Amino acid sequence: MKAGLDDVNPEGKRVLVRVDFNVPLLGEGGIRDDARMRASLPTIQELRSRSARVILATHLGRPKGKSVEALSTKPLATHLAELLGVEVGWCSECVGPVAQEAALGLADGGVLLLENLRFHPEEEANDPGFAAQLASLAELYVNDAFGTAHRAHASTDGVAHILPAYAGRLMERELAALSGILESPARPLVAIMGGSKLSTKLGVIDHLLPRVQQLLLGGGMSATFLVAEGVSVGRSLVEPDFVAKAAEILGRAPSLGAEVYLPTDVVVAASPESPAAGARSCPVGEVGGEEMILDVGPATARRWSEMVRRAGTVVWNGPLGVYENPAFAGATSQVAAAIGEGSAVSVTGGGDLQAALESMGLVSKFTHVSTGGGATLEFLEGRELPGVAALRERVAVP
Repeated sequence: MKAGLDDVNPEGKRVLVRVDFNVPLLGEGGIRDDARMRASLPTIQELRSRSARVILATHLGRPKGKSVEALSTKPLATHLAELLGVEVGWCSECVGPVAQEAALGLADGGVLLLENLRFHPEEEANDPGFAAQLASLAELYVNDAFGTAHRAHASTDGVAHILPAYAGRLMERELAALSGILESPARPLVAIMGGSKLSTKLGVIDHLLPRVQQLLLGGGMSATFLVAEGVSVGRSLVEPDFVAKAAEILGRAPSLGAEVYLPTDVVVAASPESPAAGARSCPVGEVGGEEMILDVGPATARRWSEMVRRAGTVVWNGPLGVYENPAFAGATSQVAAAIGEGSAVSVTGGGDLQAALESMGLVSKFTHVSTGGGATLEFLEGRELPGVAALRERVAVP
């Protein structure tokens, strides 16, 4: 178990906190969704209450190692001050004399947000010199940016090898929720995999297959599995290079004690932009040659809803249909609502599914909504995340 805020006394110390404030922006410089900022408020507020001097570091967008005014973190400091209800300082640099002066000028309980880390190419290169400059701003390091923990960057990996490094409250929650799925889930464990491409979910499916009791395969990637079973899918998105792998997964699952469920009916139309009037549901064997599978069908959604109501644990990645069009959002909405009606520990992650759940007002139905995208997938694949591996281990008390 990683050491966290319970294992350190931050009083009077400068604490460099890596947060993930890489939030979607509005064209005029506003913030479209501040969920990632709100997720780190418990860590920031606790450090303030314990008289730490809080120095926040984040990236924003993809400036590719150059200063880009539209990707400055200054508006984030203004918004964070509103969220915290206190003054938040902002520094026009993240390293160097200006940043040093700003960090040293913090009072106990003060908060400072640094400029975008990725204005410097050394950040993504995990440059030791850049990491040393960041580390020189503080006496302790806290990583609360699970969403970037799969990247070995200067602010996620390099600094953690220089300063005493601890997990923030958000990082702790993420690790506890995701570890619980892999190590000690309440059973039956039901995994739902959606999204457009099988190729991006293979690692997760392979790692979860020996652990799950039921695996529900929806979204666009279900078409590749259906083709592996000899079903005609019209113009649906299929990854020909992965049909053999899909067949191998379906063939291997029974020996591992996993029941795999594909849609038995689907919602089809000529294109993802088709209106509701142009969509129809049909058995999977009756997809027309010019039609595309764009959602799981109503009979399948009802059956899957019953499964998640009876589940002990549900882990879900990827929407079941093209949710941006209401005509193809039905299965995602129905199954998510059913999760809330059951008693399962439910964990979801990934930008597309989270966006779908937020648009439907169903985020609250889940026990834990992961802030990681790629990091969540890599963790569920069983891969070691550099930003987590670099943190201190908790010392067991005899």
